[in-house]
Amino acid sequence: MGPMTKSQLIQRIAELNPHLYQRDVERIVSTIFDEISAALAEGDRVELRGFGAFSVKIRDARLGRNPRTGETVSVDRKAVPFFKTGKQLRDMLNTALTSS
Repeated sequence: MGPMTKSQLIQRIAELNPHLYQRDVERIVSTIFDEISAALAEGDRVELRGFGAFSVKIRDARLGRNPRTGETVSVDRKAVPFFKTGKQLRDMLNTALTSS
């Protein structure tokens, strides 16, 4: 099974909640993603208990290497998103791994 896309996630939630219109499910999912993204852009941390926490880590500027040419290049300082799984999610993944 490949990665789940946003539209597949929306479809699955809509199937599990037939009392909701799919367009409303789409709006809810998009709003959640937008709010997480906006919080991260502000430098905030988003914690979803049991699932995990989204945060931003700053990578300092450094000297890197172009893998094709071997040339040394300057890599600017940058922010990267980071996700740390919650205990419940880790436990669920490991239970699924050991039972398969």
